[in-house]
Amino acid sequence: MSELTHLDEQGHAHMVDVSDKTETERTAIAVGRVHMRAETLALLQSGGLPKGDALATARIAGIMAAKRTPELIPLCHPLLLTSVKVELTPVPAESRVDIEACCKLKGQTGVEMEALTAVSVAALTLYDMCKAVDKDMRIEGIRLVEKIGGKSGHYRAGVE
Repeated sequence: MSELTHLDEQGHAHMVDVSDKTETERTAIAVGRVHMRAETLALLQSGGLPKGDALATARIAGIMAAKRTPELIPLCHPLLLTSVKVELTPVPAESRVDIEACCKLKGQTGVEMEALTAVSVAALTLYDMCKAVDKDMRIEGIRLVEKIGGKSGHYRAGVE
């Protein structure tokens, strides 16, 4: 296992110096889901929620969150993202909404935290938009599923 790069020799947290790293194309994909009652999902899909279009609002919130990740996560580098895509897909058979975020850039450090933040905030926004009709929703499964680029290479969840 690699050593923790955010700790110095004394064990103190610090921002990693990436100035000597080569700029490469980097991509990160994260996923998550929001489980809800079937009636809530039906309202969401029909546009009948009291707060309006929850899917569109959550998509925008996820994109905005990815761009603001260094303001939320200590020690994250501010990044010049070249692409942020957030998709929310209703899954009626499972009474849930699947969320996927893909973040890209050409830079010296990865975009995993941006993708994870996008999914997290999109899920929280969906919860906020639907909570008036369903307080029992569950946000689950937020995780990185793929990372491309950088020194550590290609990572895909479940693939060794």
